[in-house]
Amino acid sequence: MWMTVYMAHNKGDSDRISQLLKDEGFLVKVRSIGKDNKVYELMVPKTEVEEAHQVIVGLC
Repeated sequence: MWMTVYMAHNKGDSDRISQLLKDEGFLVKVRSIGKDNKVYELMVPKTEVEEAHQVIVGLC
């Protein structure tokens, strides 16, 4: 099962964070949602959510 780990509000952020997670070895799915597909949902397997979130938090 896939779970959302991050919501990006533009394509650039979505691509950057998705690539970061992939570089760290995570499987990543990106799905555009919302009106005009301007929000991007980044998902990882349920078993990797906590670790992926830690990688994202490390960006801040």
